[in-house]
Amino acid sequence: MARIRVLVVDDHRIFAESLAAALAAEPDVDVAAAGSGPAALRALERAAAEARPYDVILVDAELGVPAPGGAPVLPVPRSEGPGAVDGISLVAQVRAARPGVRSVVLAEKDDPRCAARALQAGASGWVAKDCSLQRLLTVIRGVLRDETHLPPALLTGVLRELTTARKHRTESEQLVESLTPREREVLRCMVAGLGRKAVAERLFLSPHTVRTHMQNVLGKLGVHSTLAAVALARRAGVGPAEPVTVRLAGDVVERGSQLA
Repeated sequence: MARIRVLVVDDHRIFAESLAAALAAEPDVDVAAAGSGPAALRALERAAAEARPYDVILVDAELGVPAPGGAPVLPVPRSEGPGAVDGISLVAQVRAARPGVRSVVLAEKDDPRCAARALQAGASGWVAKDCSLQRLLTVIRGVLRDETHLPPALLTGVLRELTTARKHRTESEQLVESLTPREREVLRCMVAGLGRKAVAERLFLSPHTVRTHMQNVLGKLGVHSTLAAVALARRAGVGPAEPVTVRLAGDVVERGSQLA
């Protein structure tokens, strides 16, 4: 019998231990628990190194957020800091580092916006924490068949959120397309966090010319600050300019990688 390896990631001890115990009673499930995002990432890394990777992680949607009523929360090691990795961020990190692992988000309440963010981050499912064990097992087995599981009551709201996000992205892409090639270069430098002087050095322009380009970028994008321009650029999928590598007498120096 093929066994399913599941990692429960929840910082509320009673819930995590109860869920792990219930899943462990299944004949085809191996289960472990982690009390924080960093602990989960370490567990995934160890399992992969031992050639016993996890198949599914069950992630608390409010990982690191204290529950009302003082429910016990597992202490976060001082080295990790409070709220080091929230639930949605953990899903995104697992998607990037361990694409073979399926993520299912466990939620106290239905939240279309949060569910949409979870799907965008790479989650394959969203289930209520108070669902039945059989329902949770159905979701776990379903996501391993590349299915996406959402409660029916959330479908309309999630689709609306995803459509709105796509609309904003399309509008942002159209604004970026209105820029000249040089202005797009300047925008990528802005996304990289470069100041006017650093942009001038990188593009071999005068600071005055860079200032003019930056003003044009803000005007064409319809924003009033560099931060707003960067946010719009990221929505449009504009990445940062790559660092410039310069060789001097055998030494390698990176230019244009810091704020100036």
